[in-house]
Amino acid sequence: MDQRHALRELFALDPAAGLGDGELFLGRPPLELSSPVYGGHLAAQALAAAGRTVAEGLPVHSVHCSFVRPAVPAVPFGHRVERVKDSTAFALRRVTAAQRGREVFAMTASFHRPEPGLDHQDAMPSVPGPEELPTYEERLTTAFGEVMQPLGMPYDLRFVGPLSFDAEKDPSLASPGTLVWVRARGELPDVAGAGRERLLHACLLVYVCDVTMLETVVVRHGVSWFHASARSVDYTVWIHRPFRADDWLLCAHRTPVASGGRGLVLGSVFTRDGTLVATLAQEGLLRVAAERGAAG
Repeated sequence: MDQRHALRELFALDPAAGLGDGELFLGRPPLELSSPVYGGHLAAQALAAAGRTVAEGLPVHSVHCSFVRPAVPAVPFGHRVERVKDSTAFALRRVTAAQRGREVFAMTASFHRPEPGLDHQDAMPSVPGPEELPTYEERLTTAFGEVMQPLGMPYDLRFVGPLSFDAEKDPSLASPGTLVWVRARGELPDVAGAGRERLLHACLLVYVCDVTMLETVVVRHGVSWFHASARSVDYTVWIHRPFRADDWLLCAHRTPVASGGRGLVLGSVFTRDGTLVATLAQEGLLRVAAERGAAG
């Protein structure tokens, strides 16, 4: 299957009979069989379900996710959408996702009709363009000394600085932040207006950005994923302006704190022309192998 269509198929929800209050949509399990299921899959699919119940002209502006239990592959999700609020300017939805009758995920999504008002933003960091950087597979080839074939991911990543594997080999490369260009593979529909096409780009942003954030914590400590594991606890995305998920977006991440086995990452997402289109926050549970420890 074409990668573009493979990713979009994840958001092709099947409506099911509503039970009690709310509406129920059946979401397809991910294509990969990794366990637990990737959190970005759940978040993006739940947002797609919420958006199916919102009137045209109200684009999503914030998504707040809680990962309740590890989800398993090969089992569909039941996304129940609760209509909390509908007004001229706002719509608010709560979504819970269940597998085999157990809740595994919860989301609150808010939609807002854009209004005139104050306008400002932080500046984008000065970084090389994505075309000047090696692919993720090329970076892994350099890190491990053997040729890595294309991984078949439905998105493309270009890291500006060191990966966790690099920082573990050379502790001087440890850094409090990471910079990575991301994009969904393939060409997607335009984002004119605030309809379903714009929602699709938002779902893809939620999906792709979850891939890169917790890398920032282990890079800061010079620990690779050979000696650490991570699981998202919660994840928030604020969307400020329209963007295309199939064009390069720069994610500038920093980790202000790690404590109690959890690490917090904050991120800013910019288009190539320097427009700040989204802000991210994620807290993850990170466990480091006892024999490795963390540099601090």
